Amino acid sequence: MLPRRIFPELEEHLNQRYITVITGMRRVGKSTALKYLLEKVPHENKLYLDLERVENRFIFQQLTYKDVQIDLEIQGIDFSKPSVIALDEIQLVPEITSILKYFYDTYPVKFLVTGSSSFYLRNRFSESLAGRKHIFEMYPLDFLEFLQFRDEDTVVLERFAFQPYQQGVYLKFKDLYEEYLRYGGFPEVVLAQHEKEKTRTLKDVINAYIDLDIRLVADFEVSGVLYKLIRMLAARAGSLLEVSKIAAILGIDRTKTAGYLELLEKTYFIHAISPFSRSVDKEISKRKKVYFADVGILQQLAQVSGGQVFENQVFLQLMKLGEVNYYQKKTGQEIDFIFKQQTACEVKETPHAGDLAVLRNRANSLGLPETLLAGKHPPGDGFKDFVWAGSIF
Repeated sequence: MLPRRIFPELEEHLNQRYITVITGMRRVGKSTALKYLLEKVPHENKLYLDLERVENRFIFQQLTYKDVQIDLEIQGIDFSKPSVIALDEIQLVPEITSILKYFYDTYPVKFLVTGSSSFYLRNRFSESLAGRKHIFEMYPLDFLEFLQFRDEDTVVLERFAFQPYQQGVYLKFKDLYEEYLRYGGFPEVVLAQHEKEKTRTLKDVINAYIDLDIRLVADFEVSGVLYKLIRMLAARAGSLLEVSKIAAILGIDRTKTAGYLELLEKTYFIHAISPFSRSVDKEISKRKKVYFADVGILQQLAQVSGGQVFENQVFLQLMKLGEVNYYQKKTGQEIDFIFKQQTACEVKETPHAGDLAVLRNRANSLGLPETLLAGKHPPGDGFKDFVWAGSIF
């Protein structure tokens, strides 16, 4: 089983009483994480149930808790002793939260559960399981995990994480980073041997997201309008979000458009970031920028520029490390990202000394103490005062 960077944190939580909830997009590796945790349980009083199987869903659709208990005992669970029950894809059983609460409060059982939708989990879990669960979010592979899945030695890269450009590191990993930018970080895609297989898998992920996850959690009809919206957003990745304009193009009202956008964000398909401001009120009143959860998916949905893909990917790398905002004046002067409220970050495919000078000047004007110039390729003039994007993790 290939490792994920979240595994040690999940394993630590395995020893805690709280329900371990793993959520994220479909096919990011949640089921694998669940099985990894079960392997770490030192006793045999444990059970794995995939709720995509109708016979397993039936167990939790019984009329009484006692009936549920009997079926779980038939499956091998002894409720008189500490036990571990792993449930995969719990969003498929809407009534399951009350069942988890009952067994959690009644027996020494540890639940490990996965779900494909933050929208579902946060709304249904917030009250019914308050104080009884911890939610862990899983994302597609980061570049370090990508390399590990490809059986590459990452010691050198880890040594120079966030460090100024090193030619040896760049030459060693640049082709792999280019592949990562092309196809993204879904585990199945990374492990696929051929381009056609990678592309087919990405299309399957998109179709499953719309046909399964969205239809499950949406309280409105899922139509071609949603797919059209997704494609529009892909073409505008990294741009300011103009909800009224998008609504007009789609031919629907602004409120419904905002509802679609909220759904896409809360089911992990997109990320919307707010502008950086010293005033909270000003930040709320300004528009957001949208980035996609995976650059492989982004490129399946629209013909986007290499610069858009690269900026989207750098955002994803920073997002996993801390808060990310953007900065833009009404005059158009901007900084791509403000990282952790203190670092001005500019993304350039081929960075130059002039880019760094401008970035430092704008950072000083905002009182930001640090700068980060992220680049994909070194310029021909020998400039090295930037961070190669592959080492941002």
